[in-house]
Amino acid sequence: MISPEQLQTLATRISNLPLNDTLISVIRSENPGIHFTYCFDDDIPNNEPMLSETNFNLYLIDGREHCLCLTNNYEHATGIVIAEIIAD
Repeated sequence: MISPEQLQTLATRISNLPLNDTLISVIRSENPGIHFTYCFDDDIPNNEPMLSETNFNLYLIDGREHCLCLTNNYEHATGIVIAEIIAD
């Protein structure tokens, strides 16, 4: 389970940092037990983010089964997608 407070804390933590693989490694080490994925927001079509910021969106991952999927349910969330928004 991931709480809304955890999601907001993550957003605050990364809001002024460059989004890259190094940051994701740091975030992973600070949050053991939570799966993190980094991609571009364009890679996630037709889904509403759980939290939106200027430079990124956050989505929840449900990894309870053998296949990962996006979810809007905090109780089922096992991970977070950090999706960078690139201005056109």
